Amino acid sequence: MSAKLYCFGESGNAYKAALALTLADMEWDPVYVDFFNGESRTPAFRAINEMGEVPVLIDGDVTLSQSGVILDYISSKTGKLGGRSAAERREVLRWLFWDNHKLSGVAGATRFLMNFLPADKRPEAVIAFNQGRLKAAYGILNDHLAKSDWIVGDQVTIADLSCCGYLFYKEPFGFDRADWPNIDRWLDQIAALPGWKHPYDMMPGNPSDRA
Repeated sequence: MSAKLYCFGESGNAYKAALALTLADMEWDPVYVDFFNGESRTPAFRAINEMGEVPVLIDGDVTLSQSGVILDYISSKTGKLGGRSAAERREVLRWLFWDNHKLSGVAGATRFLMNFLPADKRPEAVIAFNQGRLKAAYGILNDHLAKSDWIVGDQVTIADLSCCGYLFYKEPFGFDRADWPNIDRWLDQIAALPGWKHPYDMMPGNPSDRA
């Protein structure tokens, strides 16, 4: 039976999970969540995830939320994308935690403020502050990738899939691939993996649907 991923195309956190499911060769089906019309805040959705957030993975009798937990589950279940040793596994987790706090958490919020709020409601000071934090995070990741093809070890892991989650989106949030050559090379390397798709091609939901 296929796993079900509750998701929508605009969500970088859902994209991490969708990409991991695909690259780990798990069978899965997307379940569209109409986030922008408030579906994630409804009682029906809260019955699935009390936190009212996307993504949610349901795999048989297992229901999980939070992208980092979902990535860890996929890796543990399939034996793929998790590193070659216990030491690499710890390093993978270190980068997952860093990404959630320093990169994706800030990128997701900044992208939302800049692209999915009406222009007259955008907090410009907050956006500028977040972009400063993101620039520091891009620098850390770019410098790390100067020393290695992948974030951990010699192959793609869930650390890569977590950190890339928002970086394939075209909506502006203060990231230009041309400014970060090692990140640019690494993103091309991820996009060359068999099964890779852009988030708007991998999951239902696209800003053009609401245009």
